[in-house]
Amino acid sequence: MDKNERRVGTVSRGIRCPIIREGDDLAQIVTDSVVEAAQIEGFELRDRDVISITESIVARAQGNYASVDAIAEDVKNKLGGETVGVLFPIFSRNRFAICLRGIAKGAKKIVLMLSYPSDEVGNSMITLDQIDEAGVNPYSDVLTLERYRELFGSHTTLEFTGVDYVDYYADLIRSCGAEVEIVFANQAKAILDYTDCVLTCDIHTRARTKRILKAAGAKVVCGLDDILTAPVNGSGCNEKYGLLGSNKSTEDSVKLFPRECRDLVLDIQKRVLDRTGKHVEVMVYGDGAFKDPKGKIWELADPVVSPAYTDGLVGTPNELKLKYLADNDYKDLSGEALKEAISASIRAKSGSLVGNMAAQGTTPRQLTDLIGSLCDLTSGSGDKGTPVVLVQGYFDNYTN
Repeated sequence: MDKNERRVGTVSRGIRCPIIREGDDLAQIVTDSVVEAAQIEGFELRDRDVISITESIVARAQGNYASVDAIAEDVKNKLGGETVGVLFPIFSRNRFAICLRGIAKGAKKIVLMLSYPSDEVGNSMITLDQIDEAGVNPYSDVLTLERYRELFGSHTTLEFTGVDYVDYYADLIRSCGAEVEIVFANQAKAILDYTDCVLTCDIHTRARTKRILKAAGAKVVCGLDDILTAPVNGSGCNEKYGLLGSNKSTEDSVKLFPRECRDLVLDIQKRVLDRTGKHVEVMVYGDGAFKDPKGKIWELADPVVSPAYTDGLVGTPNELKLKYLADNDYKDLSGEALKEAISASIRAKSGSLVGNMAAQGTTPRQLTDLIGSLCDLTSGSGDKGTPVVLVQGYFDNYTN
C-alpha cells in the first residue's frame, strides 16, 4: 500500500454544542460548532461530509411543545369526549404515557386495546413460548384483562424496565378522571365491539389500521398523526405527524416532532459552503432503524428516521461486494493485481446495481435510514452532549 494512500474510511464524530433553547439560531450554532470542532481537533471538512442534527434540538429551537391539556382538548373535539377506543400503543413512559394522560383527560372512558405478546416496536411483557403454552392464537383471540391475568399471571413486566404497563396505563387513565377497560387483541376491528370512536396509536402500520377500521364501520377514526396537527390554544403542533415522534418534556407537556425543517438543512449546507468552500450534506435524524437482538426492541418509535435532508441523501447505496469479487471474479489474483482488478470494477460500475450478483449482500436501505442509525448510535440518548454528528467518508469506496 502506498504510504500516501488514505488508510481510513468512514468516521463518525459526535460534535458538542451549547444547550439549545427556543428561538436560538440553530443554523448558525450548528455551523459554528462543526467548523470550530474541525479547527480544534485538527481535521478538515470535505465535500459530501454529512452533518446530522438530532430532531430534539430542532424541535426545541422551534419551541414545538404542547401541554397535556392541549392534547385533551384536541382529542375531545375530534373523538367526541365519550368512550374512546385507544388501539395498539407502544409501552413507553417517555413516548406514550404522557400522550395517554392527554387522551384520557379528553374522554369519559378509555377502552385500551393492547397488542400481544409485544407492542409494535417489540416491547414484550409475555413471550411467544407463553402464548404457545397457553394455547392462545394471537391472530384471532381477544383476551379480557381477567383472562390475560389468568393465563399469564398477576404481574407481567418489561425485561429492562420492570414496569407492568397494563397496570401502569390503567392507573394513569384513572388518575385523569376516566374509566378504563383493557383488552388484548391484534385485529383492529375487535375494538368495534366496545366503541365506534377510535384513536389508533400504532406508528408504521397506522394507514392499514385506519383503512380496516373505516371499512368495518367505525364512526370516527383518528391516528396519533391526526392529533395536534394545528395549534390548540397557542400550543405547538406538527402538521404532518401530529403526536407521532413526540417525547415527554415535563410531567405536563410533550416535545413534538420537528415541524417542517427542510429550510434548516439547506441553510446549514449553504453556510458551510460559504465558510469553507465544501459542499456537505445535512440531515435531521431521530431514532435509528435497527433492532436489538437481546431485547427484541425495534428502535424506530419515530414516524421516520429523518424528517428533512438535502438532495444528496436521496436514494440507497449502490455498492459492489468486495468479498464476492475477490472470491469469484478475481479468485486467481492476489496482491496488487487483485487490488487493481477490484478497483477497476468499482470505477466501471454505472447505473443501478440491483440484480447484479456482485452487489448481493449490500444493504438495500435508504441512505438516511443507514446514516441516521449510525448517528443515533454515535450521539446516544443520554448525557454525551453531542446532538450533532459529523460523518466523513461515508460515500468513499475502495478506490478513494
